[in-house]
Amino acid sequence: MYTNGIQIFPNEINLPRRRFVKGLAMGGALLGLGGIPEQLLAAAASPSAQPMLTGKYFKLTIGPQPVNFTGRSRIATAVNGSVPGPILRWKEGDNITLDVTNNLTESSSIHWHGIILPTEMDGVPGISFNGIEPGATFRYQFQVKQSGTFWYHSHSGFQEQTGQYGSIIIDPLTADPISYDREYVILLSDWSDEDPDDIYAKLKKMSGYYNFAERTTGDLIRDIREKGLAETWNARSMWNRMRMSDRDLSDVTGYTYTYLMNGQTPADGWTGLFKRGEKVRLRIINGSAMTFFDLRIPGLSMTVVAADGQNIEPVTVDEFRIGVAETYDVIVTPKDDRAYGIFAQALDRTGYARGTLTPDPTLTIDVPELDPYPLLTHIDMGMDMTSMGAMAGMNSMEKKGGMHGMAGMDHSAMKSEGSKMDMRGPAGMGSSAKIVHADTEFGPHVNARAASPQYRLDDPGVGLRDNGRRVLTYADLRNLYPTPDPRDPEREIQLHLTGNMARYMWSINGVKYADAEPLHFKYGERLRITFVNDTMMNHPMHLHGMWSDLETGDGERIPRKHTVVVQPGAKISYLVTADARGEWAFHCHLLYHMLAMFRKVVVS
Repeated sequence: MYTNGIQIFPNEINLPRRRFVKGLAMGGALLGLGGIPEQLLAAAASPSAQPMLTGKYFKLTIGPQPVNFTGRSRIATAVNGSVPGPILRWKEGDNITLDVTNNLTESSSIHWHGIILPTEMDGVPGISFNGIEPGATFRYQFQVKQSGTFWYHSHSGFQEQTGQYGSIIIDPLTADPISYDREYVILLSDWSDEDPDDIYAKLKKMSGYYNFAERTTGDLIRDIREKGLAETWNARSMWNRMRMSDRDLSDVTGYTYTYLMNGQTPADGWTGLFKRGEKVRLRIINGSAMTFFDLRIPGLSMTVVAADGQNIEPVTVDEFRIGVAETYDVIVTPKDDRAYGIFAQALDRTGYARGTLTPDPTLTIDVPELDPYPLLTHIDMGMDMTSMGAMAGMNSMEKKGGMHGMAGMDHSAMKSEGSKMDMRGPAGMGSSAKIVHADTEFGPHVNARAASPQYRLDDPGVGLRDNGRRVLTYADLRNLYPTPDPRDPEREIQLHLTGNMARYMWSINGVKYADAEPLHFKYGERLRITFVNDTMMNHPMHLHGMWSDLETGDGERIPRKHTVVVQPGAKISYLVTADARGEWAFHCHLLYHMLAMFRKVVVS
């Protein structure tokens, strides 16, 4: 029965919560096909194709599914029996209906990440709807108002970590400005055999539980031998006073994670076919819970043509970092009849996902060595390096990092060498919006503040600075089309990303979500959101329901994103047109941060 056209068809739960099947192959995009509709289609011809659904009506089922990625059987949370879930292919302008049935023993949901739709269709329990109860079906209905590469995932508990995610491709209503001969979706993710509740509990008890790269006595002895006692002492004492570690890159690492590409483990690898000279479009999505990836294709340059589903002026690079929940579309044109490896190493270099583009499935490739373990620098602490000069304790790596990414420069008088963008002011537009500091509190649960946070748009980030490869940065992004809303912002909301890593406590402006008041936007207003990252971790910030127009300094071609990475100790800002009434989620997309680093936004 319909209830306001939404909650329908209560079902009996017929899949046991714990069921192990022996003999499953490690990895594999297709883990089970029970109950998948007739519209299941093969993806582009590939030895490891993903299931794809097309049309205007979709029937999806969320349920437990036996998987084996590590040699041990576990239960995943799958959509239509597969991890990742099926690719959903829509058409811009179509009215879409998706009946989502929950066969779990707990409430569930699906959020359509980056999709512009009515708030009641957004799929966030407690904000846009009540969730999908066990045995029930929820009907999502909305018109598709955009095109590009997006994805979907659960917004309930830690279900996303256990496999509930998939890709979305939306074909444009008019001619696609991007030409290509063949396309593939590359969905990156992280899998753990551990229960995510156990992972979170371990982090709360000991934040560095999964970090096996912390400094040892051997490191101390080596530093003294190479740098001398005085420099080593000064460097270490500064970190100790800050109660920080230069090796706190990732909360959860390859110690527990297996990194997947389209559901394939590094042992197996994903494979896509090509013919020499073809233009191949790779739609790359980071659907992981906690992992940033640095992706490259050795021997093959990539032309980035879209960011977060939005077309940009093409920029050719060797490598790019993709934060959790971001998407990038690239074009590659293999010139030789040989195999090329797609190599996506975790930011902390504790593992990788991989794939192969090849004209012949029998060809093999050598997997590159992982890059050295990156070290955070004083730049990543938010320190102004211009006043520090030859500060004792600043090692050569920090000096090198300080020259790249403008971290030690005054942004009021510089230009980005790579993009020739005027970077004066936060927008480069001369606007002076009124600043609003929302529910600000900095107490004992916040153990660090960035002393001199800088706009570092052309800093590729720790581990990628001056690595000998051309690396994409936010400064390279320029909208293919004119800025849709050229108005200056009327006001600015400044949000500090705060936390206490030692106690694994995260917050915005020192206030966790449970204690925070909503952020209020006035319908139709143009406003600026400025983030100041007072922590030493990257935070991918996601605003639901509205675009985030990233301020790169060029007000004429502002790139539009749905997820914006705020680097450690840095500032970044974007403009928002509050054109969607209702209540919306606004949060860090790192799954184990999201519980506290979260706000409700009310547009009225």
